[in-house]
Amino acid sequence: MKRKIFLKKYAFVIGLLLVIILALAWVLWSRPPLAANVALPRPDALELFLLAAIGIMAGCFGGLLGIGGGIIMLPLLKFGFNYSTTLAVGTTLFAVIFTAISGGYAHFFRGNAHRPSIAYISLGGVGGILLGSFFFQMLAEQMKLLNLVLGLFFVFPGFFMIWESLFSRQNEAEEETQNIKEKPLGLSALGMVVGFLTGILGLGGGYLLVPGMTYFFGYPIYLAVGTSLISVIPITIVGGSIKLLQSYVLLEASLALAAGAIIGAQLGAASMRNFKPATLKFLFGLYFSYAAIRLISSFRL
Repeated sequence: MKRKIFLKKYAFVIGLLLVIILALAWVLWSRPPLAANVALPRPDALELFLLAAIGIMAGCFGGLLGIGGGIIMLPLLKFGFNYSTTLAVGTTLFAVIFTAISGGYAHFFRGNAHRPSIAYISLGGVGGILLGSFFFQMLAEQMKLLNLVLGLFFVFPGFFMIWESLFSRQNEAEEETQNIKEKPLGLSALGMVVGFLTGILGLGGGYLLVPGMTYFFGYPIYLAVGTSLISVIPITIVGGSIKLLQSYVLLEASLALAAGAIIGAQLGAASMRNFKPATLKFLFGLYFSYAAIRLISSFRL
């Protein structure tokens, strides 16, 4: 009986993980030629293992807080693995597709999603990411400027997470389930802003969606988290596919990140209702602040 319940609950996730593993095995076996802008050797076995571990951490954190995990992956690829900014952005965004699918499925299965809002946010987000991807292509030739843009946008989640860890409204938000203000135009506008920034920054957008839905539209935190992850699925699919076609994705690295993130997102989503993420928010807020300083300081006129 327990086995049937387990299979019913996780069959989709297991299938998704198998697809990722098979895709990674195919890429490693076929060795497609690297794009001209990839000035890195192919990842070895140790690096793939480390990337999968980063994916687990990012997916777990993302499942807890409703972010795709890209905000953790991107700085580590940039500073830990010496990826160029454009390659880190593209590789991260492609991996976030699978984090969002895994975490979104877990939250949907648990009822942590506001279904009407998903469509409004996703429609606006897809339009936004098409525009953002166009601007990213222009910024790709200006690496220092792109670093500055990334750094400035890392300031917000760093400050926000530290603030939330010290002055958390989570318990209040969970009690205010009746105060949701469902405004289609407002949600679509929020989705468009998130999609535009996702196209430029390579991040899933949950770091803006969750606080936006909580503070501006009255969503309880658990609904904001689940709705955010599900809403960014079409946004990241469109954006990640564009980055892949533009040769800004190191496929082996992205698939290794995705394999770990699929597992981590399930752990995070399962832990959300009985886990207080204030300490994690504070630590990662410091980490994002450090990443912002590193990126901004690299800008020189």
